[in-house]
Amino acid sequence: MPTVADTMVEILEDAGVTRVYGIPGDSLNGFTDAIRRSDGMSWEHVRHEETAAFAASADAALTGRLAVCAGSCGPGNTHLINGLYDANRSRVPVLAIAAQIPGAEIGSGYFQETHPQDVFREASVYTELVSQADQLPRILEIAMRTAVERRGVAVLVVPGEIFLADSAGRRKSAPITYSPRVTRPTDPELRAAADILNGAKKVTILAGAGAEGAHPQLVSLAAALKAPIVHAMRGKEFIEYDNPYDVGMTGLLGFSSGYRAMESCDALLMLGTDFPYQQFYPSKAKIIQVDIRGENLGRRVPLDLGLVGSVKDTAEALLPLLTPRTDSKHLDSSVAHYAKARKSLDDLAVNDRNRTPIHPQYVARLVSELASEDAVFIPDVGSPVVWAARYLRMNGRRRLIGSFTHGSMANALPQAIGAQTAFPGRQVVALAGDGGLAMLMGELLTLRQNKLPVKLIVFNNSSLNFVEVEMKAAGFVTYGTGLENPDFAAVAQAIGLHGQRVEKPDDLEGALRAAFAHDGPALVDVVTARQELSIPPAITAKQVGGFTLYALRTIMNGRGDELIDLADTNVFRRLFD
Repeated sequence: MPTVADTMVEILEDAGVTRVYGIPGDSLNGFTDAIRRSDGMSWEHVRHEETAAFAASADAALTGRLAVCAGSCGPGNTHLINGLYDANRSRVPVLAIAAQIPGAEIGSGYFQETHPQDVFREASVYTELVSQADQLPRILEIAMRTAVERRGVAVLVVPGEIFLADSAGRRKSAPITYSPRVTRPTDPELRAAADILNGAKKVTILAGAGAEGAHPQLVSLAAALKAPIVHAMRGKEFIEYDNPYDVGMTGLLGFSSGYRAMESCDALLMLGTDFPYQQFYPSKAKIIQVDIRGENLGRRVPLDLGLVGSVKDTAEALLPLLTPRTDSKHLDSSVAHYAKARKSLDDLAVNDRNRTPIHPQYVARLVSELASEDAVFIPDVGSPVVWAARYLRMNGRRRLIGSFTHGSMANALPQAIGAQTAFPGRQVVALAGDGGLAMLMGELLTLRQNKLPVKLIVFNNSSLNFVEVEMKAAGFVTYGTGLENPDFAAVAQAIGLHGQRVEKPDDLEGALRAAFAHDGPALVDVVTARQELSIPPAITAKQVGGFTLYALRTIMNGRGDELIDLADTNVFRRLFD
């Protein structure tokens, strides 16, 4: 007689699920044993449940299919919360199996008792407790369908004994996978959008992750409107390649050219983006927003017109209504500004005559040049995201994922585990901060045990670097951000990974080539400049005042050497080249 867990595994396999990330525990025994006895599913063991959820998030982001993670009762599944928040806010389909204490003990203060259906509600699109065996498999199918269709996290809370109960069975449903559809606004709404765009003199497009799969349509729109295209961080991988209209990013990580192209337009067309920073939107332009989720319309900036639809379908329907324009002054000016901004950034990404410490820009540039043409890049939140945004080259085959919306530290290594597990033959490059790596460093053991050939590049600046920049901008003396790090390469070698430490720019290219060529997991520990500044494209008077106040406070606290290092890294070394 098959168990409930057997039936659950069968339904997951029908939906194309072939792996589950997690750590075993007694309340999960029925489920993990069903996986052990299955023909088409594997248990992907990690060292921390947070990693299981992050790995599933990356798996789903890259495959576009439902990914699964699991945690045992109490602390086992509460550890999933951070990675599930990331998956839900990144809008990728993940199912979390949260085992529960024996059903008869719920509410008694039993050992390891928690209430996962309450804990996970904010980090999911569906959460339900299974209180009796005959709820399954129907509740499982509802959870899976909700995760797939709403592109988010579904959590199924299951007391351990229910996994082992006899399955009542059920007539097999069609496999639960995403159903393609056409989604676009009505004809009158499209006409209204065309009237605004045709009547504008200077149109700029801001596009985000919703532009996935719509590259030809996006470029055609820009050609018709003579519009520069600014991209948000999550849209970088889908937008900037083979695109003569791209003028870079805006926002805290972006370029001055992206900011200028938006601020100088009189009509802004937002396509598939929920770009959150209100201060970077134009102050006087008319704004049209297109999003597949109607609830997102107008939540960042007041709109003149909001349209519900996919970018691809909406662009295809809108294009015939546009009057092709010949005046390209706005576009030409924006592209020229981007070329100038791009050159200024590239001038910073140099060997600097083998002077130390190494500029992180140079690290990111070399990684981009040496990585494979279909590499998956995963930067840690913090300064690695800045350098990834500015220096990693996208080409339509490469992928760039990360915790770009939830903004969690320590995402790079665990997401790399999911990416490499899903694509064992593909190059996966994690750009880790030293703080992020240290937070979940135990997962280096997972790379070794699971034989995952992830390439881990560590930006080792002995600090929580981006936090320090934020403190300086706000006028605070940096405090509590210093890190006393080990030799991460030696740690990697002790675990059984390829490890190499780089302290001089001349040694960097050879170390990266060796790591990328190594048949297995590899870590390159790069000692980078702590005082490197990543300046946003628009600096407010408040931020200028903040840096001034930081300088005064730093001197008054007897730490004037920090200012010397800051000037040496960002001014003197470039001024006298």
